[in-house]
Amino acid sequence: MPVADPFSSWLSALEARHRANLTFAEIRHALQALSSLYVERRHRIGGDAFRGRGKRAAFCLYYGALHYLLVREIVGALGAADRPLESILDLGCGTGVGGAAWAAVARRPPPLHGVEAQGWAAEEARWTWHALGLHGRVQQGDLRKAPFPAGKGAVLLAFTLNELDGDDLEPLLARLVAAARRNTRVLVVEPLARRVSPWWDEWTRAFQAERGRQDEWRFPSPLPEPVAHLGRAAGLDPRLSGRSLYLPGGSGDGR
Repeated sequence: MPVADPFSSWLSALEARHRANLTFAEIRHALQALSSLYVERRHRIGGDAFRGRGKRAAFCLYYGALHYLLVREIVGALGAADRPLESILDLGCGTGVGGAAWAAVARRPPPLHGVEAQGWAAEEARWTWHALGLHGRVQQGDLRKAPFPAGKGAVLLAFTLNELDGDDLEPLLARLVAAARRNTRVLVVEPLARRVSPWWDEWTRAFQAERGRQDEWRFPSPLPEPVAHLGRAAGLDPRLSGRSLYLPGGSGDGR
């Protein structure tokens, strides 16, 4: 971990950014409306779920913060940042928190490249990386067409794969396996609930066949009070939990 953790200052800036024109009650109400789509009906929620400032603010302040913390903990537990990284490709990067979290635990933060379909999320990712002092670029486009990094890079798909059609998953899996054989680290992060990821078992077998691993995580670390308070106010049970698939790339650092 870096000596100075930028998460707290970023979270404060995020609150100031999204609460400038919204009350806490408005954000709480938006989070309640969003949670049924995002959690209970996670598969292909699409851009319509994020119409309006309230839902976008709720997503950033609650799910964005949780995703940052979860990916940071998973990367640290896997040792996925122990060896130097030349770059991180964050596919379906959303608001940019996943790639930022991986970069945050690296000894020397690598440049980031994000690919995101939704314009508002791509813009938020640019702001996130700038606020955290990270370097990179965010491209609004189709993650299925993104070129993978060469050499000692990494590919992250955090809370992304459920948004794809089933026909897109098989060729993407083949590309990820091929990239790992070329020394690229690959990390997939998804919620614990298996019902939203019918493809999980197949991908687990493919990752394990390549010396990869599958894990379920429940981290006991206390959540920052602003995040926990917002979740409780919306009737949610904020916890730092999820599942991951990891390919260490090359000679490996994940076994």
